[in-house]
Amino acid sequence: MNLTDTQPVAGDRRRWFALAIVMTAAFMDLVDVTIVNVAIPSIQRSEGATFSQIQWITAGYALAFAAGLVTGGRLGDIHGRKRIFLVGIGGFTLASALCGFAVNPEMLVASRILQGAMAALMVPQVLSIVHATFPAHERGKVFGLFGAIVGLGAVSGPLLGALLTEWDLFGLAWRPIFLINLPVGIAGLILGSRFITESKAPRALKLDLVGVALVTLGLLMVIYPLTRGEELGWPVWGYVSMAGAVVVLAALVAYERRKSARDGSPLIELSLFRVKSFAAGIAVQTVFGIALGVFFLVWTLYMQTGLGWSALRAGLTGVPFSVAVSAAAGMSVQLLVPRYGRKVLQAGALVMAAGVLLYIWESERYGLGITSWQMALPLVVMGVGMGLIVAPLTDAVLSEVPREHAGSASGLINTVQQMGNALGLGLVSVVFFGVIDERLTPAEVGPAFADGFQHALGWVAAVMGLIFLLMFALPKRPAQHVEGGGEDTPVPEKEPALVSSATS
Repeated sequence: MNLTDTQPVAGDRRRWFALAIVMTAAFMDLVDVTIVNVAIPSIQRSEGATFSQIQWITAGYALAFAAGLVTGGRLGDIHGRKRIFLVGIGGFTLASALCGFAVNPEMLVASRILQGAMAALMVPQVLSIVHATFPAHERGKVFGLFGAIVGLGAVSGPLLGALLTEWDLFGLAWRPIFLINLPVGIAGLILGSRFITESKAPRALKLDLVGVALVTLGLLMVIYPLTRGEELGWPVWGYVSMAGAVVVLAALVAYERRKSARDGSPLIELSLFRVKSFAAGIAVQTVFGIALGVFFLVWTLYMQTGLGWSALRAGLTGVPFSVAVSAAAGMSVQLLVPRYGRKVLQAGALVMAAGVLLYIWESERYGLGITSWQMALPLVVMGVGMGLIVAPLTDAVLSEVPREHAGSASGLINTVQQMGNALGLGLVSVVFFGVIDERLTPAEVGPAFADGFQHALGWVAAVMGLIFLLMFALPKRPAQHVEGGGEDTPVPEKEPALVSSATS
């Protein structure tokens, strides 16, 4: 992370108010992903949304968030973290209001894309503000609090979404899941303007808007045909678009190489990919994001549409999973990885795959009569596997990255995970809706969605096997020193990655 032009002052009590404000904003973003997943079937029923619109309600947010993360961080460095944070939280609150009052699925999708873009301005400033506000000896305590907030967001998001949907407050059905952000966002805006101290980077990098445009275009050229392909009968233009995305990617690499040579401020630091562990870690993050994007949307549709469960029952069913993720994540970082290194992450991939296969078996065995408690075992196994991966993965990927590129590498890790998530949500039309006929009688819906769920989970299990193999390229143990500037340089203090989708 870039150094700030102001030094943190330990005696300033205002810093704890600032911490509460930025942590609340981070919590709001984390909850917003999980809260929407639970409400998707309710949105589909009340608004008559198509399968592709359902995917875009979640994928649009992830895509806009991914495309804007690095740029959001750079804008904070250049124009001031406090200023950009306030713009982000204000825009996020406005977008939440537009989502809550959306009159049709198209407006909801557009508002969700705006919400993701505003989150991309807000979220990168959180750790930057913490870094600028707190002296080094206090940051360990602060990052511990942040980890607790991530865990709380993972557990409370689905439950809060289920309760708000089930209660049907003022006859608004699913809309309160977005409107609840309004008082929180307004309070954050007012208090943030008063208590957060402004900070900038003295040597901020320039914006690379062309890079952002090329990344976004390339992803759209893949995700849009995937989400609409099944619905439109897989037209030729869809295949042409996906093939053209390869050309756009090649143009991105060429442009970034030229920009790096010209002014040293590319969106993507291509030299990082010469570090084997980083290149493999980025592949792991992307593929892992795809698996999570597929699983969470399909899981929600299976429980609420296929099995006919209420939002509240579906939300409560997910609690064992969230608790297992949080518990395993803490144990992984504090006890297991320091002793066993990379093997912990690989064990996590295999454990998660085992949980997925167990879930498939139980879904086949119990059919539409499956209960929440019968799902608990596979969900706990999956949660333990995921927890073993998500917490230590960022450190493993960054462990051999030179100090001067640690900030760029951290941003890129978050970005590719969100991009993987968006791609996974797009693939739902292939691995889930692709085996379901849109014209189903009420009696056919349950069996069709159960079959689609099992088919999609088969793909998720295969992806976890691929992740296990990719992890062989990670360092056996996170390195304590890396080569930088011709000598061993201590890796800078690692800060927890802001992962909104991974905890959903």
